[in-house]
Amino acid sequence: MMNTQNTESLNPVMAEVFRENTLESWHRGAAVVVDSLGQTVLAFGDVERIIFPRSAIKMFQAIPLLESGAAEHFSLTAREIALACASHNGEPEHVLAVQDWLSSLGLSADDLENGPSRPYSAKAFHELLKAGEKSTRAHHNCSGKHAGMLTMARYLGLDVHGYTHPEHGAQQVWMEVMSDFAGLDVTTMDCGKDGCGAPAITMPLIALARACARYSDQSQLPKGRAQAVQKIITSISEHPWMIAGTGRCCTDVIDLTKGRVLVKTGAEAAYCGFIPDRNLGLALKIDDGSTRASQVALGQLLLKVGAISDDEYQFLGNYFKPAVVNSNKDRTGYIVPSGIWNE
Repeated sequence: MMNTQNTESLNPVMAEVFRENTLESWHRGAAVVVDSLGQTVLAFGDVERIIFPRSAIKMFQAIPLLESGAAEHFSLTAREIALACASHNGEPEHVLAVQDWLSSLGLSADDLENGPSRPYSAKAFHELLKAGEKSTRAHHNCSGKHAGMLTMARYLGLDVHGYTHPEHGAQQVWMEVMSDFAGLDVTTMDCGKDGCGAPAITMPLIALARACARYSDQSQLPKGRAQAVQKIITSISEHPWMIAGTGRCCTDVIDLTKGRVLVKTGAEAAYCGFIPDRNLGLALKIDDGSTRASQVALGQLLLKVGAISDDEYQFLGNYFKPAVVNSNKDRTGYIVPSGIWNE
């Protein structure tokens, strides 16, 4: 049976697109900030809506690597741990890191079950074309996550072939972790297949925010899990470029704040946010899947809860209040937060 959303109760407009001074388009969505006690700090729209978090949950999916002892067993570096959480640009350093990681496992890019993909980075793609080379599975933005899943398969002594099947042990371990953080059994929720071939789970937006808040406050976690989460946070804070790359919002937010704020995007305009020094977590989803709008909403959430300063917000203005340009690079308009953020 098709699972549809209630269109009678529209989510609020979160971002508005102007051409010159005339409103041309707008984007609706829902967003919520929660503390580690599960209390809602800020909410807009239907936060009970079931969403696909997509790649926004990669920091949860990486926990078994640390918690199980697999990362230590295979001597994973902080760069590789950050890469396991990445939706990277496919820039040469990302690709080489994935290839070296797989080689250390006795595997290659051919063992990745994500498909070959052109790099997110236009520069990296043009360099490939110039060199007469083709994109490989290692160029896929999820190849770091898949390298992590292959590492778990190796550590658990499981067949590396078919590791993306929902019933495979490499998938079951992170689904168990995600269920604990979200406070619900994600294996009972609808599940699809992600763009990279791995399972794509669903959950209410509010449950995702609560999971992020628990992630931000390790004092409530068992010792081994708390250590795993802290290692992931430290690794990403030290290597923010690995999680996305040049000209990417996630990398630039984490880099500017020195890991005080960690954010992770997912396809179709989902976002997770982690604010460890405030024990806060956030989640948002733009209804029409627009990344330009999700970044505008992200900036407002971070600003309103005091996670970033006014100066930091302005410094990240290319994401949080971006210009609209045409093919000649002329500024033709702008995207701004809607009035809801001032209410």
